[in-house]
Amino acid sequence: PVHYQRARTLKMALSILCALWGLVLEVALTFGPVPRISWEHREVQLIHFHKPEVSNYSTLLLSEDKDVLYVGAREVIFALNSMNIAEKLHEFPWEVTEDKRIKCAVKGKSEQTECRNYVRVLQQLNETFLYVCGTNAFQPTCDYLNLISFELGGKNEDGKGRCPFDPAQSYTSVMVDEELYSGTSYNFLGSEPIISRNSHQSPLRTEYAIPWLNEPNFVFADVIRADQNGTDGEDDKIYFFFTEVSVEYEFVGKLMIPRIARVCKRDQGGLRTLQKKWTSFLKARLICTIPDKNLIFNIINDVFILKSPNLKEPVIYGVFTPQLNNVGLSAVCAYNLSTVEEVFSKGKYMQSATVEQSHTKWVRYNGEIPSPRPGACISNKVGASSYMSSLNLPDKTLQFVKDHPLMDDSVTPIGDRPRLVKRDVKYTQIVVDRVRALNGTIYDVMFIGTDQGALHKAISCENGMHIIEETQLFPNFESVQTLLLSSKRVSTISSCLFCTSTSGKIISVGTLSAG
Repeated sequence: PVHYQRARTLKMALSILCALWGLVLEVALTFGPVPRISWEHREVQLIHFHKPEVSNYSTLLLSEDKDVLYVGAREVIFALNSMNIAEKLHEFPWEVTEDKRIKCAVKGKSEQTECRNYVRVLQQLNETFLYVCGTNAFQPTCDYLNLISFELGGKNEDGKGRCPFDPAQSYTSVMVDEELYSGTSYNFLGSEPIISRNSHQSPLRTEYAIPWLNEPNFVFADVIRADQNGTDGEDDKIYFFFTEVSVEYEFVGKLMIPRIARVCKRDQGGLRTLQKKWTSFLKARLICTIPDKNLIFNIINDVFILKSPNLKEPVIYGVFTPQLNNVGLSAVCAYNLSTVEEVFSKGKYMQSATVEQSHTKWVRYNGEIPSPRPGACISNKVGASSYMSSLNLPDKTLQFVKDHPLMDDSVTPIGDRPRLVKRDVKYTQIVVDRVRALNGTIYDVMFIGTDQGALHKAISCENGMHIIEETQLFPNFESVQTLLLSSKRVSTISSCLFCTSTSGKIISVGTLSAG
């Protein structure tokens, strides 16, 4: 009886403790964690770069091996010393001709602001050249920047589908084996969204159809390489992240949905069906919710993919806000890459179903799925079936993926809930570092930019996520527009970041310790 009573008392105590801990967690989720240390702008030493009369420093590219930070701004490209960005190494003006400015203004655009050349693409082509694109007064143009002479080659390639027309339009791009993969708009009005591969040998693009892309707002793209030691012959995959108008949920207004889409590097398009179009394009919904509070974060603002060598697999971090964000909530959700691939390789598809001949809605497809599986990359398994290229795929498979690009299954986050929820703030940018502290413990450190010009540094511990530091980067509380992480460290626990604000200042932060 004594042992029974003790066990009963212990059980009751544990129940109360769990209840209290649950209350603490609920309060933390409701009001958000408070930064342990806060630094005002005047209290931190930051290195600035800014040239008078130059604005919109929105595109950054870091060359770690050369210690150079390339910066794309309005009508100019800079090369800065990444160890001290106050030191300008090179500068190349890339201005719009007066004739193009006038023609742009005739079309109803502002000659002083919109009808300029905003550099939107800076990608490393090889050791000698950068591939660069600008809006060029609503006539997007691309060229090759020689890193030795720091001059353009004068190619003036058509940038349509590679770079936005409008400097205010969303876009993203990534260079993979000297081929540019981009998500942007394909026309002047911004009404034809496209995800494309710009290649001389095999250019590909998405279908211009609502089921493929429905008013997307592109935020990020990156490549995940296949395991070189694998025996399945898997392909490298390029992932795109964006928010778009939902086709699967009925709503009075436009319901926005965060998406992840995937294409395969070896995709060559179809022979008859889907000629010069992706045969591997699939997309799925990213879930970022607090289930017990029925709170949905459905606008994705930025993404970072952590590919540390000591990770079993890459981890995708995303910052989200609700569509109707009256309370100023933000969340960070993390996803394992294997969860994403499970959805694309084994998940159910959606199909359109006409209802009462008045509108179309999307429902789960429960019919027979063609073989090879629609949207799958060409691998050894597919190759064993004599399909060595997407050009060999049967029309039945290609027609299916053309009509069913949307997955019914969704990508769920690690732990089925956000890593971090914060009230009274809008997170705009995120980068993540994996560091070893002085005691040998490995931490994932999140650096998150806000719309008020602050940087939150958060670490993941056994009992949750903690914001250990808040630094005010910009004196005028301007939104953090770009955030870039350098892998080079001042010490084993410090990280170097580069960021821009909406006013055009660039700041190098080299004293932010991760421990």
